[in-house]
Amino acid sequence: MRINNSWNYLCAIIDLYNREIIGYSVGKNKTAELVKEAIQRINRPLSDIKIFHTDRGSEFKNKEIDNIISAFGITPSLNHKGCPYHNAVAEATYNIIKTEFVFEEKFDTLQELSLKFFDYVNRYNTKRIYGSLGYVSPVDFRQNK
Repeated sequence: MRINNSWNYLCAIIDLYNREIIGYSVGKNKTAELVKEAIQRINRPLSDIKIFHTDRGSEFKNKEIDNIISAFGITPSLNHKGCPYHNAVAEATYNIIKTEFVFEEKFDTLQELSLKFFDYVNRYNTKRIYGSLGYVSPVDFRQNK
């Protein structure tokens, strides 16, 4: 998304169990630091995460991220080259974010983007319902199972 005339980026970490966004970050550059910040915002013990699946982007292949994943016993899982099906939930989530958030908002500063995305993630996790989750929100699904 654009802030004035420059591109900025979102990174969202999605729990495939319930489609909840459990960590996120925003930044001026699509880098490993953006991913690391999203990991640091995960609101549950990292030791509870079993698999960390990513696409093949260079921002995910980073020694520091590998160290974090390894330290918590998380199994890394890379998308297979040329196989989009492994990213289906992530791609669907990013399409929802683009449709409901990015295309509907204007941002003047990175701080404004960050605050508005924080609000969006809270609404997404607590209010947005999914048929695949029995027509409840990601948080309701997690709390009721």
